[in-house]
Amino acid sequence: MDVPSEYRASKTSQKRRPKGSKGQQQQPNPVAATPQYYNDFSASNSAQFMPNLGQPDMFYGGQGFNTSGYGGQMAGVPQFPGQQLLNDPVANMAMQYGHTLAGQGKDLVQKNIESYVASSKLKYYFAVDTAYVGKKLGLLFFPYTHTDWSIHYNQDEPVAPRYEINAPDLYIPVMAFVTYILVAGMVLGTQGRFTPEQLGTQASSALVWIIIEMVAFTLSLYILNLSTNLKYLDIIAFCGYKFVGMNCSLLAGVASNTTVYYGVLLWFCISLVFFLMRALKVQVMPQQDNEGFVKGGAKRSLYLILSVSLTQPLLMWWLTSYVMIFKATQP
Repeated sequence: MDVPSEYRASKTSQKRRPKGSKGQQQQPNPVAATPQYYNDFSASNSAQFMPNLGQPDMFYGGQGFNTSGYGGQMAGVPQFPGQQLLNDPVANMAMQYGHTLAGQGKDLVQKNIESYVASSKLKYYFAVDTAYVGKKLGLLFFPYTHTDWSIHYNQDEPVAPRYEINAPDLYIPVMAFVTYILVAGMVLGTQGRFTPEQLGTQASSALVWIIIEMVAFTLSLYILNLSTNLKYLDIIAFCGYKFVGMNCSLLAGVASNTTVYYGVLLWFCISLVFFLMRALKVQVMPQQDNEGFVKGGAKRSLYLILSVSLTQPLLMWWLTSYVMIFKATQP
């Protein structure tokens, strides 16, 4: 029989309970209930720590929520040391300004160092090879047959030492200086006088004399008003060649006796004076101008070259005599 629609029972979404579960009590699902508790807890926490941005609130007597009592931070939010300093805009500006000054100071120091000791300049003085070192040592020991003492240039720049035997280098002087310290320590050890302090004394005294030579040479060029292409690294290179002869004389003295020591020292002193006079003459002596006239200062240049060349044998004897004098007094 057809029942009118208004008398029909409305459909519900509830499912019928199975027949066998009439006497059983349905257990609540803990997983389904958990989000309800979590949402309630989250809502309460967010409401507790949510700042009231100046709006009146019925629970606070019409006053806005003030966070100044917590030092600008929410209650319960952890703070790390220095957080307030980082949040201060004045402190941030000071830190940025300090970093800027430190960077500018670093760049300024690097520019000043590069103007005096540029890496490219040092690379030029150490641009040598085995063939150059062998030829240069032979030239230092026997410079009397060498004829061409001029230095060739490539686009206003001197040719690298490996291609030009007359160019000054720093490889031989530096290696000879280190070898001198070691040889002096060995000689003192054979005499029973070696102490670690002796190595420092020998190294410091030799280094001080090199600096004195460089300063005296530079001041002499300035006082005598001489124009030259020599740089201070060139002066150090020319003054450092004497350590080669000092090493040879010390080794000869240890191997034989003091007579051989003085003989080798005398030979190298004469050779070094000849070498420096011919090499510095090209660098310091005035050259002819375009009209064929010789510039002034020839006598002053000659006096300077003689004084520098004749000073080297005295320093060679002074720096090696202390090491060998004790052996000379032994029977």
